[in-house]
Amino acid sequence: MNETAIETKEKIRESIKRGADYLVSIQEENGCWQGDYGGPMFLLPMYIGACYITGKETDPREREGFIRYFRNVQNNDGSIGLHAEDSGCMFTTVLGYAALRFLGVGRNEPELRNMRTWILSNGTALGSASWGKFFMSLLNLYPYEGLNPLLPELWIISRWMPFHPAKLWCHARQVYLPMAYLYGIRARMPENELIREIRNDIYETDYNTIDFMKHRNTVAPADNYRPYGALLKMINRIQLFYEKHHIKKFRKRSLAAVFDHIQFEDRVTNYIDIGPVNSVLNTLVHYFVDPGGWHFKKSHEALRKYLFEGHDGIKMNGYNSTALWDTAFAVQSIFAAAEPGNYERCLRKAYDFIRDNQVVDDVPDNKKYYRHPSRGGWPFSDRDHGWPITDCTAEGYKSEALIRGTFGINDQAPAELREAAIKLILSFQNSDGGWATYEKQRGGTWLELLNPSNVFGDIMIDYSYVECTSSCIQALARARDTYGGGLRKGIEKAIKRGARFIMSRQKPDGSFEGSWAVCFTYGTWFGVWGLLDAGVFPESPEIQKACRFLMEHQNDDGGWGESHISCKEGRWIGHDMSQVVNTSWALMTLARAGRGNSAPAEKAARFLMEKQMLNGDWPRESLVGVFNKTALINYENYRRYFPIWALGLYAHTGE
Repeated sequence: MNETAIETKEKIRESIKRGADYLVSIQEENGCWQGDYGGPMFLLPMYIGACYITGKETDPREREGFIRYFRNVQNNDGSIGLHAEDSGCMFTTVLGYAALRFLGVGRNEPELRNMRTWILSNGTALGSASWGKFFMSLLNLYPYEGLNPLLPELWIISRWMPFHPAKLWCHARQVYLPMAYLYGIRARMPENELIREIRNDIYETDYNTIDFMKHRNTVAPADNYRPYGALLKMINRIQLFYEKHHIKKFRKRSLAAVFDHIQFEDRVTNYIDIGPVNSVLNTLVHYFVDPGGWHFKKSHEALRKYLFEGHDGIKMNGYNSTALWDTAFAVQSIFAAAEPGNYERCLRKAYDFIRDNQVVDDVPDNKKYYRHPSRGGWPFSDRDHGWPITDCTAEGYKSEALIRGTFGINDQAPAELREAAIKLILSFQNSDGGWATYEKQRGGTWLELLNPSNVFGDIMIDYSYVECTSSCIQALARARDTYGGGLRKGIEKAIKRGARFIMSRQKPDGSFEGSWAVCFTYGTWFGVWGLLDAGVFPESPEIQKACRFLMEHQNDDGGWGESHISCKEGRWIGHDMSQVVNTSWALMTLARAGRGNSAPAEKAARFLMEKQMLNGDWPRESLVGVFNKTALINYENYRRYFPIWALGLYAHTGE
């Protein structure tokens, strides 16, 4: 080895150590890592609106943090995007405007004047996406007559009907559940002077003269990512006819059934609920049912778990925390990049957190409430939240096994519970061989024609994803030698079916499209790793095509950078700058695929080392997480553990 190569190896080792040391320094006392998970700009306005409706005063320090966040994300033209890096969106700009007024910001402040100008010049609040119109109805800023129906009766029709809510993706199901209740009782706060003033600001004409019924399908171009199709419009007309002639006793029975489902969701998640939107709406359901009641109090307390103070202000996170997900990846990065024995205390703490947050019981009456079995799974955040996810279960299993195997941990956690995780993963596999997120795919893809959101894509059912499938294959491959008999055969069969699914999703250019981050660097990392763990050789055409795709899109500085527009359009669109996280995923792919000694890999490693800061961290760059094609979300710790992981794999190439 020549002197230059020796120096390079030493620099890589120093970079890895600084990165690992910094990562360890931000581990929380309970053993987890977690971070900022903000970005979607409809979340905080909904929280502030809920506080205003229910009369919950905002703490002065939080008020200043909320205002600072809005100011930091507001665009130069006055608008607020669907996410923090987006151009203007009517849905979020209108709700953001109302939220700032509720926080006491005067209408003549510059940011509010600019927001009003943008709203009025882009079609007014009449063009807000459907979720915006619904929440404006709760705030008495838009009448229910201007909404397409959200019938609670759908929840008590036969479950075998192809459009029963049980067949929806659970996030959509749990959002439209409280919406149906609130729509059914026509919940809205009383009109007051501030509400009348906001109405005057967001419409061009007098509120009381607008024929809102004519604007049920009016959507501003900025909000119209998924336009209403002919089938949805026809169904909405049928629902409108029903709504005019519905039977009161049937409505009452429907509302009771919906409320029962809402109470169940609250109960089994400790009132955290599956996500912040349905948590806000469930809280409002309890308020309108019993404003002084215990359930409203518990809901509102749990709602605050979503608040997070970041570098740019106080926001509402997209989950109650990122704890399990971040911890699983942080653990694997340390194992890939450093000597785990140097970080034994840190890893043992992480092990305890992972073990403590595995779900140990199924929720009661899971079939009645459309829940998949839960026992053995891991959630995205923690056991209190309790919804297991396929890839979180897989990554939790992998990281737990790494620590336990390395340090010979012989704890009291039964082997049967670890086996339950593998059996749960097997139970999640879809008929196409892939894995979705929270449950198996239940409805047909045609249901996407009924997507009423306007602003999101692929929200109606739980599709199979390359990323989830890859994680599950990796966990099953690690577990395979642990078991024999029928379980071993089931694992091997599932891995083969999963590999076929991943191959079916490879694009002609060799890439794999990601669905939960930006975008082709992410999907290709998962696609390649899943195939390799399934036994596909690095020399195979599928792996080599994927590597060529990545190398063709490497920038001159050695990095990769992808724009979030790639997610919307389903094709590679480059970022104007190389990004640390995109580069890490690409290097991780090349290193495991036999290209770790290549010039592109060397350039990528140099890029990552040059970008590292003196304290071992990497700089904050563009948001890199995404959901439902359009909404960017922050994974604050991705820039911390993925570069370590990538450099570690690169450093160990050929060993």
